[in-house]
Amino acid sequence: MHELLSGIQNKSYRSLARAISLVENKVPGYKDILLNLPASPDCIIIGITGPPGAGKSTIADALIAEMITADKKVGVLCVDPSSPFNFGALLGDRIRMNKWYNHPNVFIRSLATRGSLGGLHPSIIEITDVMKAVGFDYIIVETVGVGQSEVEIAGLADTTVIVLVPEAGDEVQTMKAGLMEIGNIFVVNKADRPDADIFVRNLQQILFPSRHILRTEIAVVKTVADQHIGIDVLFEKIKSHKANENADKHYWLLTEKAYQYIQAKRMSNINKENLFKKIKARSAVEHNFNLYRFIEELE
Repeated sequence: MHELLSGIQNKSYRSLARAISLVENKVPGYKDILLNLPASPDCIIIGITGPPGAGKSTIADALIAEMITADKKVGVLCVDPSSPFNFGALLGDRIRMNKWYNHPNVFIRSLATRGSLGGLHPSIIEITDVMKAVGFDYIIVETVGVGQSEVEIAGLADTTVIVLVPEAGDEVQTMKAGLMEIGNIFVVNKADRPDADIFVRNLQQILFPSRHILRTEIAVVKTVADQHIGIDVLFEKIKSHKANENADKHYWLLTEKAYQYIQAKRMSNINKENLFKKIKARSAVEHNFNLYRFIEELE
């Protein structure tokens, strides 16, 4: 384990990939890696989320190009739907971002949600912290577009980017109770389509109350990501958001990470199959089986 940690500190992508696998699968000894990670306060985590088909992968790909041009090191976590057969990622990063695969300043890893409702991998916090230890300037976390339950990305990212398309008018209305509240920057991708300007104005009106309450800018950026149009503006907005963030945001982010990690840790010994067997056995012999008394006894 010491050799692995040494490799991470020496910015070895091979050591990083192995450490991620150990943490992802909770192989015995993985906690030693987490307990000895060096601090990396300068790394900025960018969460990219939004409904399916909005162009999140294309935005991520274009942002990588912008960051590499600025001579930055970039880590990318692509969180994909789980395969029902082996719980692996269905969509491959090498298919979507293959031109960056061998670039010395880019590291890309696909993760499966493994059934997580929030569109993220269950160990995403730990995996992201392992990546931060390598010394990336930016880590992009692209999530599965699963709707309002995806708001947990706000507990992970320094800057949350919501990607939408001009046709998403009805979806925006349904998102207002969840996803809309956690965005720091909104991207209207495929902005060369008809009615894009009307959609942008409507989006700005929806966001105005949040902007007034939070007393901060919530940027709306138009892009055509497959032509790299507007990506430079988006990158500037990401940098300015981090520079101007509320001083307490960092501590709230750490608090949210701690809360999610503690929650996952306390649930780690709960196995649904074993739970099923216990409930079946108890309810079969108890005529007045009470679920809440059963849960209290478990605790």
